[in-house]
Amino acid sequence: MRFKEIRRLIHRRKMGQECDRRAEDGSDGIHLSIRRASGRPLLLRTAGIAAGYGEEAAFEEVWLEVYGREVVSLIGPNGAGKTTLLRCLAGILPLRQGRVEKALGLRISYLPQRLAFDRLLPVTVVEFLSLRLGRPFFRPGWAKRERVESLEELGVTSLLDRRLGELSGGEMQRVLVAAALAKRPQLLLLDEPATGVDLLGAAAFDGLLHRLRDRDGLGILLVSHDLHLVHHISDWVYFLNRRVLASGPPKEVLREERLAAAYRRFPHPG
Repeated sequence: MRFKEIRRLIHRRKMGQECDRRAEDGSDGIHLSIRRASGRPLLLRTAGIAAGYGEEAAFEEVWLEVYGREVVSLIGPNGAGKTTLLRCLAGILPLRQGRVEKALGLRISYLPQRLAFDRLLPVTVVEFLSLRLGRPFFRPGWAKRERVESLEELGVTSLLDRRLGELSGGEMQRVLVAAALAKRPQLLLLDEPATGVDLLGAAAFDGLLHRLRDRDGLGILLVSHDLHLVHHISDWVYFLNRRVLASGPPKEVLREERLAAAYRRFPHPG
């Protein structure tokens, strides 16, 4: 038996000892009854997934889990497959192998690192939010109060009537986060969300992630090169360089010697 198959069997056995997964008949979803000791529900789990572009693999044999009320961070060098992995979990890119298991009815919002659109279009922030949501952002009968509170926390309320082309990079990033939250997700996928945000905005964003996790119970999967943010906000960290080379609490994974060892074990080509 090949080494990969042996490792996969060992991993499945360990996971089987921790959980009881039941398939739900007549549904595309899978009922996941896994619980950590903390009692947090498992939202998403990957089982040996791989994906790529053309002949080249972006990542392979990736196993990870994301729970509710938890911030999970993906770190690693450029080109390690982090963005591709998020795109696969969001259902944008297909897998080459493995599977992704999700809790039944799981609502996922994905915030890409860059969103391609013409900022010169005469569109206001509230119109943009409505377009992203697929319906009026402030529709009668909807929880307008909750939406306003969310916008106030993000510092977006004062921007609603401004055009997108007038916004700074940090302001635009806050608007994109607001658009992702407008769909009331249970799992939030964030790709470098603090890009273009100044120090004051970064501190506010840090506080927002804490509130989304602790107050609203969201699961958050975050890609970031900001190791200070990762150390401060994360409950669990995966070091990805084509494969998961290390995982655990941030105080363990982010040790200098652990990171150095991970880079040596599977250096990124080029």
